[in-house]
Amino acid sequence: MSDLPPSGSAEPVPPASPGAPADPTRPVSPAQAVRPPAAGDTVVPAQPGPPAVPGPPVGPGGFAPPSQPGAAGQPWGPYPTEPAGPPVPGQPGATGQPGAPGQPWGPYPVDPAGPPQGWSWPTTPMPGAAYPYPMPGGAYPGYPMPGWHPGLDPQDPLVTPPHAGIGGWFGRCGGALRRGWRQLLPIMLLTQTVPAAAIAVISLALAPTDQPVTGPDGAPVLPDGYFEHIFAFYGAVLLAALIFGPLQSTGWAAGTWVVARQAAGEPVGVGAALRYGLRRALGLWGWTIVASLLITVGACLCLLPGLYAAFAFALFGPIYLFERQEPIGRAWRMFHQRFGLVLGRVALVICVLIVAAVLDGMVGLINQLVFGADPMAAPGTAAGAATLAVAGAVLTTPAYLAQLVGLVATYAEQRAHEGPVNAARLAAELG
Repeated sequence: MSDLPPSGSAEPVPPASPGAPADPTRPVSPAQAVRPPAAGDTVVPAQPGPPAVPGPPVGPGGFAPPSQPGAAGQPWGPYPTEPAGPPVPGQPGATGQPGAPGQPWGPYPVDPAGPPQGWSWPTTPMPGAAYPYPMPGGAYPGYPMPGWHPGLDPQDPLVTPPHAGIGGWFGRCGGALRRGWRQLLPIMLLTQTVPAAAIAVISLALAPTDQPVTGPDGAPVLPDGYFEHIFAFYGAVLLAALIFGPLQSTGWAAGTWVVARQAAGEPVGVGAALRYGLRRALGLWGWTIVASLLITVGACLCLLPGLYAAFAFALFGPIYLFERQEPIGRAWRMFHQRFGLVLGRVALVICVLIVAAVLDGMVGLINQLVFGADPMAAPGTAAGAATLAVAGAVLTTPAYLAQLVGLVATYAEQRAHEGPVNAARLAAELG
């Protein structure tokens, strides 16, 4: 017999209102167990063939697919079926199965652009795969790190981007030393080590040898000419520092030029670097005197203000070389805008200088133990003492290198917090 519906209206007959769903736990009476088909119900006789797959329960209209539970003589379930509707076009189905031609309902349509049926999003990443969400403090794929400026290059050899941490700063300092030690070492030896050695020999020659003694009454007695010797000693050291100041400023400017240009991939040479340093030496020397006076005044008031001023004005040199204006005020503001970051970087540089000073002091102590309190009394001891003083100055040369690259890298990192900058731009700003 054909499974087509009877001729007439093509619209299927809607089922009657099911009312409240039946309680599956309530016992079924014999009168309710079998309900004869009502007038207008369509009953499709069973078709020969393999048994059908269990389908949905019979609705109140009495319609049920052939050979399905819920046909005539079977109780219909508690869940009402959806209203009958036309089959979904394009959906295949076998005769007697939901969705086949002639059946009042079919399977839900499948979105051809969606994932296949039975597939779901994975709740955990596959072994060896990247985690699909950013780590704490990280950025989503395609978005910059919070606080980063769009123009920053995280691989820049000189500028440490924000949130790169102390490791990024150490990496830039080490990279600057690896690239430029061949040029930086002779510059530092000529402009920093030679003045330090000369001042050490002058100090050795003019250091007061007479010490206060205790008088018969127990009071200290100063030797004759003690204060004259003290003032002469410190005056000679200060004068030597002022004389060598322009040479030292030449070295700082030349070293900064080498670090910035090498990071930008530009050629450098010792002669060209020293010529640049000579052009900028007087200005840098003048601002060095101003910063030194402020630190000295702070130290005279109390040790802590002087130390604080030394930290706050530590970046005045790079600021003057790159920006050419207001280095003292700019260094003060930069220090307080990112207090912890600048304090930590400058503290590391000062720690290196303290280690170098301790090493030089140990050499001086050995010098005094070997050649006595007045080594200049004899030519032989004078030559030996001067040699040890020069050796102590040479041993402190790596500290000058660390001071140079540490302060330049710290300044470049602070510029990255203010806006987009890279090594090429910094090299261009030096002129």
